[in-house]
Amino acid sequence: MPQVVGVRFKHLGKVYHFDPRGILLEVGDFCVVETARGLEYGEVASKTREVSDTAVIAPLKAVLRKANDEDKNRVLSKAKTEEEAFAIAHDKIAAHRLEMKLVDVEVAFDGSKILFYFTADGRVDFRELVKDLAGVFKTRIELRQIGVRDEAKMIGGLGPCGRMLCCSTFLGDFAPVSIKMAKEQNLSLNPAKISGVCGRLMCCLRFECNLPEVLAALQRAQSEPEQGNES
Repeated sequence: MPQVVGVRFKHLGKVYHFDPRGILLEVGDFCVVETARGLEYGEVASKTREVSDTAVIAPLKAVLRKANDEDKNRVLSKAKTEEEAFAIAHDKIAAHRLEMKLVDVEVAFDGSKILFYFTADGRVDFRELVKDLAGVFKTRIELRQIGVRDEAKMIGGLGPCGRMLCCSTFLGDFAPVSIKMAKEQNLSLNPAKISGVCGRLMCCLRFECNLPEVLAALQRAQSEPEQGNES
């Protein structure tokens, strides 16, 4: 039976399976792993354990090393670059008069590319923007359009209940939510009362609609991390 360790790359993000290769890792440690996107820096979310052969898809990506001081300093430098890149991209978007909203910036751990996340009502021709950004940062530039629910998950905030948003705290994926769920709970169908900060139906409408299913999903999310082929 293969051994796996669970690693996550963002705060309260998805947990992925990796081959620890005999490296001793404890929950809360940081490590550098190999992914389909290249090298990534992540936090150990679940300790090393054995799983069945059917629970993983070979070949399993590997943990390369426990994070050292150099890795940690690179992460700090990466965070500063992301902050600078956000400000520069924001100004460039305004200069090009593009109808898009910059949400987040992610610099690859090895510095091989910078990924810009944005929202927009429709398609955006950002080819000139990419050229400008590539000229500034001298690296590969990617722009990725996301939905309003993804935006809320990245930014976070407080819901109408006064608690932190479910999507930014424990929900790994977005499940379908329908107005029927609100009707079955005899809730007001006023959009202002059943919509989240993203403007879509609140994810929590699904919770009491099928509570056993939700509890089972939460339990699976905590005990069965995904395989680390991507981050």
